[in-house]
Amino acid sequence: MALQQEGVFGQEGVGVQGDTAVHHRTVLTPKMVLSWLPRNATPAQQDSAIQAHFKPSEIRWSSCPDTLHLPGHDKGHSLKDISLPQYYREGFFSKDSLFHPELPGGRNGVVGDPVPYSVHNDDIITLLLLVLFVMAAVAFSNSRAFILRQTKHFFNTHREGLTEMTETAVEVRFQIFLAFLNSLLLAMLFYFYTLNFIGDTFVLASQYHLIAIFLGISVAYYMLKVLLYSLVNTVFFDGKKNRQWMKSFMFITSVEGALLFPLVVIWTYFDIPIQNAVIYVIFVFIIVKILELFKCFLIFFRQNVVKLQIFLYFCTLEIIPMLLFGAALVFTANSLKINF
Repeated sequence: MALQQEGVFGQEGVGVQGDTAVHHRTVLTPKMVLSWLPRNATPAQQDSAIQAHFKPSEIRWSSCPDTLHLPGHDKGHSLKDISLPQYYREGFFSKDSLFHPELPGGRNGVVGDPVPYSVHNDDIITLLLLVLFVMAAVAFSNSRAFILRQTKHFFNTHREGLTEMTETAVEVRFQIFLAFLNSLLLAMLFYFYTLNFIGDTFVLASQYHLIAIFLGISVAYYMLKVLLYSLVNTVFFDGKKNRQWMKSFMFITSVEGALLFPLVVIWTYFDIPIQNAVIYVIFVFIIVKILELFKCFLIFFRQNVVKLQIFLYFCTLEIIPMLLFGAALVFTANSLKINF
């Protein structure tokens, strides 16, 4: 039995030695080593066989010359070498994103045409109109009785100059707010007009600055009118009539703002023709000037024999300031726009 085992071992040994001899004539690979093991060899046995035939050795780098450079020039230098001059470190493509994966490479594709500016897509304009609408609705609900009383007494011709309505502090603030609202609406309307007829690029950081400039001109226009009325009426008329006229003037200004607010909303979101919007604004101005002329006649010139004075008074304090106001807006818009 022992002899039989030795014979088997000898044959296997010869076979292994023969294979080994054959193997040493070629390069030894892990695949060849694993092929010598039986099919049911465990991973541990495979690992032991690999470690038995392969030993870690010293790494020997290639000593072949670097040929990746131009003929006649020396081999390249490493950019980590601090002795290299700056011009050697920087090249035409040194800052290109394609050579630096850590840098953003930008967008892919072709840049499209930018979407043109549109008022109905402007979030600031939408927010401003929404805030104005809410504030006007709240103010109207709190001063509804005052508005009805003002409307009733506006066309009263029997006791004009004899009685005087009293106003609370809330009602006075309400009138001031409506006057400011009217100034802001005029500024926005002329801003829309400027974008359509004058230009859409200005020497300003933002187009909203243009609305603020128009608002400042509008507020200055109404303050100048109040100042002129106070100076002229103090000279020619008594204090009671002056107070009646100022109350009527504030009421008419509030009516003007109420008439202009629907136009601003419709012009912003429904793209109505510009000609129709201009016609509506002119119509509102005519109605407002007729109301002012009517109230001016009732308060100051109803008992005056010379009716020509009312036209001189009205043209001096209403028509000429309005023309100057429009000219100031147009001049400002033309001065701020960019001419290509």
